[in-house]
Amino acid sequence: MFRTLFDIAIRHILGRRRQTLTTMLAVSVSTMVLITTISLTRGLLDSFTDTIIDAAPHISIKGEKINPVPTNLFGAAASGAAFVADHIGRDEPEEVRNYGRILEIISSPAFSGKVTAASPFVDSQIMAVKGNRNQPVLLKGMEIDREERISHIGRSLVSGDLVLFRKTPDALLVGRSVANDLGLELNDQITIISPDGKSRQGKVAGIFFTGINAVDSSILASLKLGQIVEGLPPNKVTGISLKVTDPLDDAPLARELERMTGYRCLTWQEENESVLVLFKRIGSIVLSLVGFVGVVSGFGVANILVTTVFEKSRDIAIMKSFGFSSAQMVGLFVFEGFLVGLGGAIAGGIMATGSIGLLASLHIESSQGPLTKSGFSMSWNPWYFFFVIVVTVIISTIAAAIPSIRAARLEPVKVLRESNL
Repeated sequence: MFRTLFDIAIRHILGRRRQTLTTMLAVSVSTMVLITTISLTRGLLDSFTDTIIDAAPHISIKGEKINPVPTNLFGAAASGAAFVADHIGRDEPEEVRNYGRILEIISSPAFSGKVTAASPFVDSQIMAVKGNRNQPVLLKGMEIDREERISHIGRSLVSGDLVLFRKTPDALLVGRSVANDLGLELNDQITIISPDGKSRQGKVAGIFFTGINAVDSSILASLKLGQIVEGLPPNKVTGISLKVTDPLDDAPLARELERMTGYRCLTWQEENESVLVLFKRIGSIVLSLVGFVGVVSGFGVANILVTTVFEKSRDIAIMKSFGFSSAQMVGLFVFEGFLVGLGGAIAGGIMATGSIGLLASLHIESSQGPLTKSGFSMSWNPWYFFFVIVVTVIISTIAAAIPSIRAARLEPVKVLRESNL
């Protein structure tokens, strides 16, 4: 019986080839677009995560003290008094004091297997001036050997090298975005104006490109120069960058470091929370599109089957008069919808491999959110293909149930009487 129903379903599908091909083409195009969109969205998230894990610190120890000792102004004796002096003034800058002691704690046996690298740094907002061009940028003072273990800055250099940086007094490593905006080249002199208004000369010892827009819009200098610009003594820094062995599960380590050091410790997930939330929202939107476009494809499948039921009413009546049950009629048209959806979805999956490969091969530099990449970051996860194809086939099969119920309700005697046989 199944063989007979299969042959009838194939004849119904091939009997209206143009309409069947049009419906399958619509299903395949929607499948291709959805797979490609999911691949692009997920590829961008994976690229962002991989870039951050590779080139940015996993945990940053900030200068913000946690659990400050509260001042109880109301617990004193009745004769006591509280005074507020110099209440209008500049907030104290956040800084890590005696950072050498913290580095000793991090290198202790308790953390040696968890933390692979540590680099103290000083951040300062400066004005960079070259000729008649000027731009506010972030100056980061650091120890180059420690920073190399954190961000691998050496392999990100597009000109210059770390040897030149070490040998050059007041050497600077300039992000490519800053270099383009100020027209800087290797060995150029640049004026740095610190927050206190003092100016200093620096020499471009290298230009780097990491692909992270925020990093490529900054300038790197020695830790000593960063402390001088920010006005910090040798024992104080803005923070400490850390690399850990398990960057995807670093929250417990960050909380432990907070307890040990007394300073706020932020993971890379916390510092990039807004971007990660944005990616999740985009992913939710894409998944909703899968459903909506799948429903539209289902209407196309239902349309062709409604037409088939209308044109094949007499054939259906004859089949039912020969003993085919209503359940078999429902199964017949549901099976037709399944075949049309499956054929279109598989063709769309094949087309998606071509579209993903084409986008991945385009070496066009573009700014993709917080990153600048050469070409599009595409994901080749086979689960995306499987998910979209399965959803499309399920929706097409469910859509086929609508005309199949109408076919099952046809009364053979009434149809044959009205068909003028």
